[in-house]
Amino acid sequence: MKSEATLALEREIWDFTHKQSTFGCFEVTIGWFGNQRVDFMTYNTNNEFRCYEIKTSKSDFYSKSKTTFVGHYNYFVLTAELFDEVKGEIKNGVGIYVGGRGLIKKARRQELKVDRNVLMSSMIRSLCREFAKQMDSGNPTKIEIYNREIAQHKRMAESYRKDCLYMEEAVRKRFGRDWRNAMEIYKESGRKRVCGDG
Repeated sequence: MKSEATLALEREIWDFTHKQSTFGCFEVTIGWFGNQRVDFMTYNTNNEFRCYEIKTSKSDFYSKSKTTFVGHYNYFVLTAELFDEVKGEIKNGVGIYVGGRGLIKKARRQELKVDRNVLMSSMIRSLCREFAKQMDSGNPTKIEIYNREIAQHKRMAESYRKDCLYMEEAVRKRFGRDWRNAMEIYKESGRKRVCGDG
């Protein structure tokens, strides 16, 4: 199970890279039955692959598991605390993205370490796996439903805002510039009636 820190970095790197003409996928397994996995990979319409390794602790950073830097551009995605501890040990050419700070160091372009077609097919298979998970969840359109609900609430909020402005203008016309004082007088008279004082 992923830690909160890992999930937070995943969300940030998704937000950072998610734009028109760039396509991303988490946990891309390289090759058929491959033993290499990229934490996050993007491909863009310039035919560039970028690989991101997400690390949240020193033990994770120094782990014997292979760091899969096979793209044209390769990055570490680190928490701010981990970056401060390991920044002197990151190889030249590797870019650095730090949670909460953004891109700290640009990556240097390199030749692909794996054939382009293998990377493309690996990404397609991994995207298909993620889509299958969504379909198997029994509610593949949940995000779409939430987005529709959010849009509906925004429309309602805008409608209420306009109603408020209309009523405020009507009260101003009725009571003049001193309408706020008139409202206080009105509230006070209502309290007196309820309490039997007036």
